[in-house]
Amino acid sequence: MATTHKTRMLIIGSGPAGLSAAIYGARAGMEPIVVQGLQPGGQLTITTDVENYPGFREVIQGPWLMQEMQAQAEHVGTRMMWDTITAVDLAGPKFVATGDGGDVYEGDTLVIATGAQARWLGVPGEQELSGKGVSACATCDGFFYRGKKVVVIGGGNTAVEEALYLTNHSDDVTLIHRRDSLRSEKILQDRLFANPKISVLWNKRVDRFVAGPDGQLHALALVDTETGAESEIETDGAFVAIGHAPATELFKGKLAMDDAGYLLVQPGTPKTDISGVFACGDVMDHVYRQAITAAGTGCMAALDAERYLAEKEFAEKAKVEA
Repeated sequence: MATTHKTRMLIIGSGPAGLSAAIYGARAGMEPIVVQGLQPGGQLTITTDVENYPGFREVIQGPWLMQEMQAQAEHVGTRMMWDTITAVDLAGPKFVATGDGGDVYEGDTLVIATGAQARWLGVPGEQELSGKGVSACATCDGFFYRGKKVVVIGGGNTAVEEALYLTNHSDDVTLIHRRDSLRSEKILQDRLFANPKISVLWNKRVDRFVAGPDGQLHALALVDTETGAESEIETDGAFVAIGHAPATELFKGKLAMDDAGYLLVQPGTPKTDISGVFACGDVMDHVYRQAITAAGTGCMAALDAERYLAEKEFAEKAKVEA
């Protein structure tokens, strides 16, 4: 039978943002519930080497880091629920979420930490070589390609920014774009074309990622989008940079979003346009998208949720006394 679970802080999503919110919320006595979703632990569970999360001098593994975050959240009093939310009601005063098995979750506050997923090309070898030379985050993984040859795939702001960033580590960066002009902002294009470390392959589509004898990425098989001619470019690393898709389908028509689907928050806060509902992590951040920034906004969401409830309860008490 379906069960109703009640909490002062309901958190949807279990990546660094959701679990950080849970840790702070639990320590504040809010007895949070975390509904883990389709990908418990978020994108770090499909990331291997992590070298830029503070506190670890050696390289750590993404899945291990998320296991430790979850264990810490549970240790301080968080309830983890293995469920996927299929509907939400934000009318209040309680915020209600329904799981795919029929269970209902009621929160006095709601923290949305559903994250975003990198868009992939969907060509052969891409997923098989993920973490073996293929990545969707230059900021995360560029350091591992110091002095090596790398390529970036895409033509928008993200692709150009990633190519420019990679010149901090590599003197041989190639941008591959399927058209004959970029879609990025002109100022970024000017910086790209002025950088001697970057070359551009125009009108090329990636047909497949090719593994070498060692099982690591060796080359990209390309097709010319105008002539159909086939070619190959050898590389040590390939960064797919065609954008991200925030997991906000549940909240369309219920919360304010930008044109790309990211939840809008008050500048410098995790506050959405509904009081008591907070958004943190990649679901509201299309700029930085790092584990540490997600964790930081999760902390902010929990602190603001605690303040929201304290102010609400004080106002209700004062009203009763009056």
